[in-house]
Amino acid sequence: MAETTITRDEVAHVAGLAKLAFNDADLDQFTTQLGDVLSIFDTLSEVNTDDVIPTYSVTENVNHLREDVANNWNQKQELLNNAPLEAADLIKVPAILNGEGE
Repeated sequence: MAETTITRDEVAHVAGLAKLAFNDADLDQFTTQLGDVLSIFDTLSEVNTDDVIPTYSVTENVNHLREDVANNWNQKQELLNNAPLEAADLIKVPAILNGEGE
């Protein structure tokens, strides 16, 4: 498998998607750190796992699920009263897509 690398531009792009701002030193540091993480995956991909049974959990614990029943249907107005903005009986939040609402 070819060695996986990440460029400084890719790190800056992902940071921008996450709306994070880093200076040049931080970008260099994160590029190095993410490159190190990706190289670990390259090393792991070299391990022969053909006869290894997948492990989905390391314990014998079982999730005990309850029925998903909503019982707070009558609290809508109380919720809207606590919201900073509301419109048409809904909580209004700032837009986050395509740079809107910045």
